[in-house]
Amino acid sequence: MKFVLILALAAVPALASATAQAQFVKGNEAVKVMPNGRKRVETPRLPATGQVAKVKPCVISAGCQAGPLHMVETQSGLKECTEPFAREGTCRDSTYGSEKVSRLWIAKRGSTWMWCQFPDLSSVCVDMNARPPLNLPTSAVQ
Repeated sequence: MKFVLILALAAVPALASATAQAQFVKGNEAVKVMPNGRKRVETPRLPATGQVAKVKPCVISAGCQAGPLHMVETQSGLKECTEPFAREGTCRDSTYGSEKVSRLWIAKRGSTWMWCQFPDLSSVCVDMNARPPLNLPTSAVQ
C-alpha cells in the first residue's frame, strides 16, 4: 500500500510539470503534421485594410508592447509576439514556463482565428475578427 502511495505522490509533480511546460495549443488546427512527418504551421494573415495594416509593427525588443504577449505557433516553434500576425521582428522565443507574463494564445478553429486565455481551445476563446465587444480577449498571467 505504501508503495502505491509513493508512486502516486511521485507522479503529481511530473503531471504538474508537464502542464506548466505546454508548448502548443491543444486543438489548434493551424498546426498540421503532414504524411511525411513534417509540420506545417499557419499564422493569421495581416488584414489588407484597417489600422493594423497601416501601422508599423511594434518590434519586440523596443519595449512598446502595451498589452499581453501573443503566443503564436510558427514553423520554428512557439513564439511570444507583440501581435498575432508574427511579422518579422515582432517575436522572440517563448519564455512560457520560466517567466510569468500576461499572455494570449493564438489558435485556429476551422477557418476562424481565436484569442484564447490558455493553451487550450476549451478555455475562454474569442474570434479575433469579430466586432467589439465580442472580440475582447481575456488574457492571463501564466
